[in-house]
Amino acid sequence: MKAIQITKFGGPEVLELVELADPTPGENEELIDVSCIGINYADTHQTENSYLSKQELPLIPGLEVVGKTQTGRRVLASVSTGGYAQKALAHKAMCVDIPESVSDAQAVAMLVQGTTAWHILKTMAHVQPGETVVVQAAAGGVGSLAIQLAKIWGAKVIAVTSTAEKNELAKSLGADEVVDANASDLAAAMMAANGGKKVDIVLEMVGGKTFDASLEVLAPFGRLITYGMASRTAPTPIHPGALMGGTKTVAGFWLAHCFGKKELLGDVLIELFALISSGALKPVIGATYGLSEAKAAHQAMLARATTGKVTLDPAR
Repeated sequence: MKAIQITKFGGPEVLELVELADPTPGENEELIDVSCIGINYADTHQTENSYLSKQELPLIPGLEVVGKTQTGRRVLASVSTGGYAQKALAHKAMCVDIPESVSDAQAVAMLVQGTTAWHILKTMAHVQPGETVVVQAAAGGVGSLAIQLAKIWGAKVIAVTSTAEKNELAKSLGADEVVDANASDLAAAMMAANGGKKVDIVLEMVGGKTFDASLEVLAPFGRLITYGMASRTAPTPIHPGALMGGTKTVAGFWLAHCFGKKELLGDVLIELFALISSGALKPVIGATYGLSEAKAAHQAMLARATTGKVTLDPAR
């Protein structure tokens, strides 16, 4: 099979297309003929070995695939041998059947980004109707879904984007207001978008000054949910007194803690598939690269030049 493998850690340049033997399934594993591969921002951390869990070489990056099992089931799966390949292994418990009404690309957008958007809003932020939600990186895979889910659940949404194109995308997804991520005073811009008032919830994955501004605009009882650090820059350390004085909550989320828990992953995926089937949730499918173009895909993601879900086609 063809696969992307890395033998040293680094940037996109370490991603190499190689020929490898097909993996052999063990007990309780499924061998999947892959038809669609999902790319996540976390994959760029995998290749750098800057992810929350340490990586080991040689490594086939990637967390998610859609494909068919040897018995013909069309499944979405979190994989155990690496997703950037034409064949992959997944534990049987990590395979979820996909409804006919959901495309491969729509399905693969749900495993990491869809469930992350669901959990940061519901499980972590406990979003309520009428609350104001700020979505940083709003045109990305998680952000584009978080806008829609927050609107479905009755919130006002302020999207933060970095280009005019992403601005229009956020509006088309239902964002009530859009803020320029490059504003000289991001906190003031976010408050202005909320009529001069502070906000209830911020979903944040950029880090650095964006995190700092997000914490600044939280209203009393506000919740900031951090689920990434795309800028690779740490925010200003937070003193507990600043949280008490503002009655603010800062919480982190890592999807890995949902794996293996049916109620936290499988059940959420079923709910998301139903929303797609009904037309209520419309995943934004961005660029599709060939497997051989994985380097270019990572370069585009790191340059913030992508929108929605980015995928790899294992046949190319």
